[in-house]
Parts: sequence; C-alpha cells; structure tokens
Amino acid sequence: MKRHLFYKIFGTYLIIIALSLVVVGLLVVRQVKTGLMEKIEDELTSCARIIDLTSSKKEIEEKVIQLAGISDARVTLIDADGIVLADSDKKVSEMDNHLNRPEIQEAKVLGKSRATRFSRSLGVDMFYIALPLKDGSRIKGYVRLSRPLFEVRNSIEKLRMSIYKSIIIIIAISVLIAVFFSLRLTSSIKEMERFTQKIRKGESPGSLYIRSSDEMGQLARNINFMVTELQDRVRAANEEKGKLEAAFASMAAGVLILDSQDKIESSNNSFDTIFGLQNKDIIGKIPLEVFRNIDFQDALDRFKENRTPVSREIVTGAENEVHLEVNISPIHGLPEGEQKTMIFFHDVTRLEKLEKVRVDFVANVTHEIKTPLTAILGFIETLEQGAISDEETAGKFLRIIHKHARRLNRLVDDLLVISDIELGEMKFYFESVSINGIMENTLPVIDSKASKKGITLEKDLPDNLLPIKADRDRLTQIFLNVLDNAVKFTPESGKISIHALDDQKGNVKVEISDTGVGIPKHEIYRLGERFYRVDKARSRELGGTGLGLSIVKHLMIAHKGRVEIQSQLGRGTTVTLIFPVFKKDLAV
Repeated sequence: MKRHLFYKIFGTYLIIIALSLVVVGLLVVRQVKTGLMEKIEDELTSCARIIDLTSSKKEIEEKVIQLAGISDARVTLIDADGIVLADSDKKVSEMDNHLNRPEIQEAKVLGKSRATRFSRSLGVDMFYIALPLKDGSRIKGYVRLSRPLFEVRNSIEKLRMSIYKSIIIIIAISVLIAVFFSLRLTSSIKEMERFTQKIRKGESPGSLYIRSSDEMGQLARNINFMVTELQDRVRAANEEKGKLEAAFASMAAGVLILDSQDKIESSNNSFDTIFGLQNKDIIGKIPLEVFRNIDFQDALDRFKENRTPVSREIVTGAENEVHLEVNISPIHGLPEGEQKTMIFFHDVTRLEKLEKVRVDFVANVTHEIKTPLTAILGFIETLEQGAISDEETAGKFLRIIHKHARRLNRLVDDLLVISDIELGEMKFYFESVSINGIMENTLPVIDSKASKKGITLEKDLPDNLLPIKADRDRLTQIFLNVLDNAVKFTPESGKISIHALDDQKGNVKVEISDTGVGIPKHEIYRLGERFYRVDKARSRELGGTGLGLSIVKHLMIAHKGRVEIQSQLGRGTTVTLIFPVFKKDLAV
C-alpha cells in the first residue's frame, strides 16, 4: 500500500469537515442577518403605523425629533408631491424632492415599501421603511423611517468571530478524529497488503487477523476463507501436477508436445533416451529440424489437415534401425483459440525383432522337423514298395532312417530343455563345483570326436582355481555344447584351447578358443538365437540342431553368468564363459 492512501483519506475527511463548517457558517450568518432585518423591519413598520394613526401631518412636523428618538430611527415627512416637510437629521432646505425615490414610489403603489442602501456618509447600509399618509383614499403624504444597520453589522461580525473560533476548534478536534480513523482504516489495509504480498511471493501468510466487527473485519474473514480455499486447491493442483509429471516422466513411450505454432514445447525422459537428445536442445524448434524423416513429416502434415488422430510406423537411424509407432493427436480442454499437439513414440524395435525371431523360429523348426521326416517317410515308402526284400538296401535305408530319427530326437530334447528353462520348470541343484573336475569328465567325450579330425585339444586349468556355484549336470551340458561346436567348425588338424582364470572380481572365466572357420562380425550378436546358423548347409551336414548356443545362453543366465564371443572370419572363435565364484552365503 502506498503511503499517499493515508493522505487521501485524511484529506477527504478535512475537506468534508471544512466544507460542512463553511456551509453551516454561511447559513447561520444568513439566517441571523435575515432575522435581524425582519426584526428591524417590524419595529420600523410598527413605529410608522403608530405615527400614521396617532399624529396628524402638522403634529408629525412638530414632533419629528421626538418621534425619531422614540423609534430610534431617522424620521422624514414627505408631502404628496415629494417635498420634504420635516426630517429628524437634516434641514428641509438642504433636501431635494423625494417623489422619485424607490421606497416612495413602491409605497405609493403597494401601500408599503422597504429598501436598503449604502450610506457613504455613515459608511454603513441604511434600512428604509415608507408608508403613505392617507385621508380616506387620497394620499396626502408619506412618512419614512430609516435606521443604520450598525446593530446588524456588529451582530454579524460577532457571530462570524464566534463561528471562526468554533471552526478552528472543530477543525482541530476533527483533525484528531480524522487522523485516528484514517490510521485505523489504513492500518487494516496495510495489514491486508502485507498479507497478500506474502501470498504473491509464494510464502506462507498464516491468518489475517483484524480486530473489527464491521465490514473491514468481515472482509478480513472473507480473505482468510478464500486463502484457505486457494491453498487447498493449489495443494490439490500441485499433487495432481506432481502425479502427472511423474507419469509423464516415467512413461515408457516418448512424448513430445507442440505448441500453437507447431514448435516443440516439452518432451519426457523416454523421448530423450530414444533419440539421444537433450530437452534444452530441441525446445522451440519445429519437428522438421529435429526429425529428418519423411514418413514422420507426412504423418504430421496429414494430422494438420483436419487435426484428427494419426498413427503411423516409421524407421529411424541409418546404422542401427529403430522402429517407432507414432501416434499424433490434439490436446483437448485448452482455452479457445489455442491449439497444442501431443505425439507419442512407441519403440517397437524389440517387438519387431521378436516377431522376426518368432517367424524365423516357426520357419526353422518346421524345416528342421520336415527335413528328417521327409527322408524317413521316403525311405519307408521305398521299403514298402519291395526294397525290404533286399537285405543290403534295407539295412542301408534303416540306418538312414535311424540317423534322422536320432536327429529328430535331439531336436525335441533341445527344444524341451529351452522350454523348461524359460518356463522355470527346470530344476537346478546349485553347489560348489570345481571346473577342473567337470572338465575331466567332459573332455574324454569331446576328445574322441576331435581325434577323428586330427584336432589338438590344449587345456590350461590352474589347480588353485576357485570353485563356482553351479549345477553339475547343466554345467557339463554347457561345456559339451561349446566344445562340440568348436570341434564341428574347426577343420582337420586344427586346435582347440581351453584356458581358465580368476579375474579377481569375484568371477571365474573359462575361454574356449578354436582355429575354425570363424564368424562374420555383423552376425556375432545373433549367436544364441534359436536355429540361427552362420553356415546353414554346413551346420545341417554336421548334424547340428541350431539350438546349442541358445541352450548355453539360457543356462548361463540361470547360473547368473554370461557368454562373450569374439571371432574373426577364417581365423577362429573364442567363447568366454563367465561364472560367479562360489560363496558360502550364496549356497543353496
């Protein structure tokens, strides 16, 4: 509140009081003056009528001095022609004709007249009363009485002095009262100003307390009520805002909001993560500056035509493709004339990959099953057509049928293993296991296959290697699958090396390296997918199901370990199996 509010209120009080006193003073002076004039008029009129009734014209001339003393007025006797016959103050010879005097003319017409004129000789107003002297209906002369208004002037001056003194006293008292009420009023307003200033700054204002039962007190109570309601609503709005912001920030989908000018207004964390952008770097830009994507721009242009929801799938990224499902829709509930747009980006890259894996799996498993079944059915039909009578041919066909049946059995077994792991139905019996002991039981199985191809097996397994937490049977299956792959894809006279070490980080690493055909770099990440083969024809020829590394991958996850593969085409492959070290507090 500005300081001049006090002066405005105080000045208003003073002006009202001053004007009131001035008006009252003028009215009082006027009323008193009017009363005095009426009193003088009545006195002079009475005296004039008495003179007219009790005296003849001759007696008036003789007793004009006495009559003037009795009536306390100047008495003048004038005949019908206006000649002054007698006057109590002046000699008749010095006076001119009075017939044209206003009071004489008015008395002649109206029967009575009154007039007030300023007397230069006396320096005061003179009040005149004139009555006609009649003889029946004929006017025989006039009698005029006049009195100087010294009494009226003195009374008015005394009254004015009294009024001035009263005004000074009243103004002094009024000033004190005006100051009191002004301060009281402005202090309440000042308190309200401080209270609302705290609200404007976002501070806690507490309660506004004004000790008054009038409108000011009621206003304070109303403000307190409104502030309480406002705080409750702000609190509720902040809670809702917090919930919305938390939901907005934690959404898995990327969200982008465009303002009325189709410029980027805000984005959430998922959007920044999907596109690798910073919020501050895109705010205020148009989408075309951020997305160099024709499909997205086409979808946005289509939405702008009639502002109806648009959904489209786009692909971004040159090297690493990202598949996005884009949904564009308007934001409702905004003020009239304001338009905003919300864009959702759902990353469906993983779904696309999963769908591709599913399609590949169905195609592969169908092919893997159909190939041996076709061979089995073909040879059975041949046998049924008479080849069974030829013992040599029949034996050959039966061996082929047996081979394909074993292949189908391995395929079914591998599929069941993966299914059990994924469904959590496979039982694991974790214990402290020595890798050296597992290798002693595994290598003889692989050694026979390696010897047939002239492949050398080398192992470097320290005796002090820490035990790991594992299931013995499943750990054996892991090593068999990896070593079997190494033997299959290593040409004759090749070499397979097995090396184990403690990485000093609570893990044991087992590296199995071969000098095989190797794997192209761009296909390494796909190893572990079901039925995925780098060389499909060679893999089938060697009897593989395409599920070996997939089983290894799932079993390693169950052991809380991981698989790392390094390879160069034509120079061999290294598979690193990383297991957590056995600890007593982790034992099952």
